[in-house]
Amino acid sequence: MVVVGGGAAGLSLAHRLVQTGAATVTVVEPPDGPGRPAERTWCYWDEGGGDFEEAVHATWPLLRVHGPDGSALTVDPAPSRYRMVRSAAFERLVHTRLARSPGGSLLRATADTVRDVPGGAEVRCTAPGGRTLVLRARRVFDSRPLPALPPSRTQLLQHFHGWFVRTDTGRFDPAIADLMDFRVPQPRHGLAFGYVLPLAPDRALVEYTEFSRAPLTTAAYEAALGHYARQVLGLDAFTVESAEQGVIPMTDARFPRRTGNAVFRIGTAGGATRPATGYTFAAVQRHSRAVAAALRDGNATVPPPHRRRALFMDAVLLRALDTGRIDGPAFFTDLFRRTPAHRLLRFLDGATSLREEWGIGLRTPVIPMLRTAVEVPFLPRRTHPAPRTGESPR
Repeated sequence: MVVVGGGAAGLSLAHRLVQTGAATVTVVEPPDGPGRPAERTWCYWDEGGGDFEEAVHATWPLLRVHGPDGSALTVDPAPSRYRMVRSAAFERLVHTRLARSPGGSLLRATADTVRDVPGGAEVRCTAPGGRTLVLRARRVFDSRPLPALPPSRTQLLQHFHGWFVRTDTGRFDPAIADLMDFRVPQPRHGLAFGYVLPLAPDRALVEYTEFSRAPLTTAAYEAALGHYARQVLGLDAFTVESAEQGVIPMTDARFPRRTGNAVFRIGTAGGATRPATGYTFAAVQRHSRAVAAALRDGNATVPPPHRRRALFMDAVLLRALDTGRIDGPAFFTDLFRRTPAHRLLRFLDGATSLREEWGIGLRTPVIPMLRTAVEVPFLPRRTHPAPRTGESPR
């Protein structure tokens, strides 16, 4: 097998294939230089003991949501914890494991083309010295970003700007992650919130995030984040040690899982990003396990990363947010207030039963959501301008 791309999706799948003995794998990823993405932050929740525990940078046992009125709700999602993984540590861990395995290898080269050939697929690459390399395999899994997004009924963008800050005194509680803080000015269309992940009493990732139709300028992000850090959080004296900024589509588009007889899409390009939340890392792990199991069992079909029912619910929520039929800050605050935390996180991960989803649905604005659910199947799919995509920290 050949896996194109050494991000979360590509390395997770390669690791799983080698670990289970489903296949030997070559991972093609760009050499050091401008072709490699900047360090990224991935967050997810699970019950611990996973394959990548060594790469976990921080964990939080408690989650907090601040409503627009300033009220704070702290929930305990036990047995789950919220976890942060930094891409550099994750890459080092998987690279080491691939190097130690007789079934895994890493090729530093730029993948130029991927196409079907008789008996499998072919990847043409350019090595650092300019030499052309040709790899052939029975199957190729491609995680490179799509040149354009597929048509959709609704497309919002989750766009964000974050600072890793250090304060002069201890201002953060390392046990609590502020998942959504709606004490920020709301845009005319969509919603906005702050996001705080404490790394120590005097260090944290502080972010400003919007769900809306268009990204902001860097200057606008800096102003919004500065307001949140100083006026809302009350951080008077702090140092910005590094920053991150990105855009990720929140869309009900149908992503192609297969682009040839032997070429498959994975990661965000294959639809792994959860449309209504932007979370990707946990879905990538589940999908990697499912793909490896299918190949080990001799199945030619690659399973989808999300169930149809979950995607339909996301399509309804996106449409309701986009039309303004529901108030975004009130919607998410009420979900956390009215639903047991562990069940809600399972719901956001697409792991709940139909009965559980029905119960959660009754805790949402029923009339607007029902109206939207009836409307969504009849809406046309349109092509939207391609966003400047990035990887969400969630």
